[in-house]
Amino acid sequence: MTKRGYGRIINIASAHGLRGSANKSAYCAAKHGVVGLTKAIALETAGSGVTANSVCPGWVLTPLVQQQIEARAAKSGRSLEAETALLVSEKHPSSQPVAPEHLAQLVVFLCSSAGAQITGTELSVDGGWTAR
Repeated sequence: MTKRGYGRIINIASAHGLRGSANKSAYCAAKHGVVGLTKAIALETAGSGVTANSVCPGWVLTPLVQQQIEARAAKSGRSLEAETALLVSEKHPSSQPVAPEHLAQLVVFLCSSAGAQITGTELSVDGGWTAR
């Protein structure tokens, strides 16, 4: 990429890469590592036309998250809908989950010429979770 004078590196981290969470130390460590690696790459490629950023989503309703919701619902006796609403509202002040489309649109923006001077940063898409 540096030889071509253009490139976009976009690493998907997590809101857990920006803050700690109990009982998720390994996951948090891994995601903090992604954020740190991305910052180092941004410095190493500065001025070359290559940018490097981390996207840090909050709760996205993926199959993995759905499994967590199902386990919580089974334990609590609440419906899946009620457990989903509770889980998301516990983390996101917006009380809304992140849609995959939100992440995709951000990545497209970062890959465009409008993202040329955005490098070495982490972009939260988390309904306000990391603002707390």
